Amino acid sequence: MAHFIDRRLNSKGKSTVNRQRFLRRYKQQIKRAVSDAVSQRSVTDLETGEQISIPARDISEPVFHTGKGGKRTIVHPGNDQFTAGDRINRPPTGGGQGAGEGDASNSGEGKDDFVFSISKDEYLDLLFDDLALPNLKRNQFDKVVQYETYRAGYQTDGVPANLDIVRSLKGSVARRIALTGNDRRQLRELEEQLEKLKQDKHDQVLARMELEAQIADLKQKISRVPFIDTFDLRFKNYDRRPIPTSKAVMFCLMDVSGSMDQATKDMAKRFYILLYLFLTRTYENVEVVYIRHHTQAKEVDEQEFFYSQETGGTIVSSALKLMDEIIQQRFKSGEWNIYAAQASDGDNWADDSPQCREILTKNLLPVTRYFAYIEITDRQHQSLWREYQKVSDINDNFVCKHIRSVSDIYPVFRELFKRSSEQTQSGAQ
Repeated sequence: MAHFIDRRLNSKGKSTVNRQRFLRRYKQQIKRAVSDAVSQRSVTDLETGEQISIPARDISEPVFHTGKGGKRTIVHPGNDQFTAGDRINRPPTGGGQGAGEGDASNSGEGKDDFVFSISKDEYLDLLFDDLALPNLKRNQFDKVVQYETYRAGYQTDGVPANLDIVRSLKGSVARRIALTGNDRRQLRELEEQLEKLKQDKHDQVLARMELEAQIADLKQKISRVPFIDTFDLRFKNYDRRPIPTSKAVMFCLMDVSGSMDQATKDMAKRFYILLYLFLTRTYENVEVVYIRHHTQAKEVDEQEFFYSQETGGTIVSSALKLMDEIIQQRFKSGEWNIYAAQASDGDNWADDSPQCREILTKNLLPVTRYFAYIEITDRQHQSLWREYQKVSDINDNFVCKHIRSVSDIYPVFRELFKRSSEQTQSGAQ
């Protein structure tokens, strides 16, 4: 058995491998902590790292240890000495109620939560894990680019987890053959001469001693060649290559009318910031069209969409009409995957809501891959929600979701863009 000892100097990121292993092992607990933390952030603070905590009991690992000594009575599974209903004495307990706000531990001791920081990239990876644009069709090959990791040969440096033992041993054997080939051939010749001298009847002590000394020197020289050296090591190299998929555009429609108070607008902005980060993090070159509306709709840039103070009455159909016009002018449905996300508090003129349903059914949904409507309100649903529910009942690519508070934003977002089983299988292939 060969033992490999990595004696290279530790680099700046010497704990990277252990950190990634920790994040993979406790991924579910960390994702729950990230989900709880995202609702506590400010509107403009979604692109930095995060300090999260997970219960210490969730990271405990089984250990082997010697059992307690002495004579004890324990019920083991399958023990035939006890039957159901037998009374067994409880083990002695200690501790009591202190002056703190929590309850006393029933075991007499405990541990605080394990707190650690994750970087911006780790935070976003966990935030958007298993998410994808629904119904994305591969109709073009020049816009949206995803990446896949693939094996790209070997390299002379890397992390121990990527060490290729077989390849490294092949290099070690080749090096030792190259360095000791002549010495081994000379050693065989000297050993043959020594064997002949031993079989000779005339005792040549001096010649034999000289040969033995030369053989010992050669063996010592050969043994000084290390079994494996640093430049024998070969590490698996991984690289990323783009996978052309599709041309896609996301329409973001936000209600900025007077009925949308500042708290409601902040929640809508949180949702759209999550959506923007998800698109830019997961895909390349996705077009994003921003539309703000009150009684009139207007296409704006990212800065104006998130920070403009303009307000007014409410006519939701104005945004849908503008979206329809933009699609006809710039985004042909046969060449583009068209998506839309609309956020509103549901307040609309009663006469306008049926018109919204008609525009969606006849014009937008036939050319749209996925349309998500998010209603942000803690009041009773009004006419717009009822009309949109009728659309949702007969169209699979239209979804209505309700957000009451900041804590609902991320769960609703994940539900809207959860990767389907078909997308997971196609990604694996």
